[in-house]
Amino acid sequence: MNLDDLLYKECEWLKGEGPKSNIVISTRVRMARNLDENVFFNWANDVQREKTLETIEKAVKRSNILKGSMLIRMKDTNELDRQFLVERHLMSHEHMKNTTYKGLVVEEKEIASMMINEEDHIRLQVMQSGLNIMEAWRIVDEIDTDLSHYLTFSYSNKFGYLTSCPTNTGTGLRASVMLHLPGLVLTEQIDNVYKAISKLGLTMRGFFGEGTEASGDFFQISNQVALGHSEMDILDNLEKIIQKIVSREELTRDTLKTKKNAEMVDRIARSYATLKSAEIITSRETIRLLSDVRLGIDLGFIEDINTGLINEILLLMQPAHLQKINKGSISPRERDIKRADLIKDEFKKK
Repeated sequence: MNLDDLLYKECEWLKGEGPKSNIVISTRVRMARNLDENVFFNWANDVQREKTLETIEKAVKRSNILKGSMLIRMKDTNELDRQFLVERHLMSHEHMKNTTYKGLVVEEKEIASMMINEEDHIRLQVMQSGLNIMEAWRIVDEIDTDLSHYLTFSYSNKFGYLTSCPTNTGTGLRASVMLHLPGLVLTEQIDNVYKAISKLGLTMRGFFGEGTEASGDFFQISNQVALGHSEMDILDNLEKIIQKIVSREELTRDTLKTKKNAEMVDRIARSYATLKSAEIITSRETIRLLSDVRLGIDLGFIEDINTGLINEILLLMQPAHLQKINKGSISPRERDIKRADLIKDEFKKK
């Protein structure tokens, strides 16, 4: 498997399956680890960074779970490749910078991936479709245990696992859920949700996580602090809060469906028609229109397509994916034209 092969593979986390997948697009559980007696990446010199990279690569090749995965040295990738990997949620924007001593591991189904030498020596993540917090945690824990047979992690009896950022110290665990909440946005309840979760130790971000704004009514909610909390504390707290948000969104959607507001039905129909006929379309407009259509599918106003197709288009319409499909760099205007063509082609496949 090579990097370009990913373009023609269906992301496990975008299948539109799993619990509450009409509202919860995906679940991610991430684990931060550092090697004992190895200097943290941001303080290490080049020799130390290379040694850490080589040590982890050897462990991956010996791992019962990760061996056979794609192992990428970031210095061997170009800017388009790196943006492509960010769009697939396989690595962070931060991992695109200063790539010389950084690596990435991608498991065949893209369920698991691992950044090497980002902020921490290891940033292991597992993604699942729908609301699957405990299953994602189970897989992360299994891989973490497997790697610990070949690597010794930096650990303090007082503080737990040591990480570059103090907020991750302890468990090193960050769990997040990607939700589609058009009902709460339409009924102007989303600000109340934001205020409530902030008081409960959670944070709300956009489609690409940290540093991004919400777009198309898609929100990523995650825990902020790991120190002082057990894994089960973090996961249980997140799951309970997400369940409440999902319930509120479901109730709101039931009301919207019952009332069947003419303006809302018209908006959904126009969005669907625009996507099927546009000759040129931006990524921001596409996300907004896909959000409307995704809601229309769940409310039963659109019956000839499914949520999985909308999720797939959400991924393929992004700039790096479009350029990968085009087999080369293209201008923003050309991307807008290619995006419109791609969307029409995807709808024809349904």
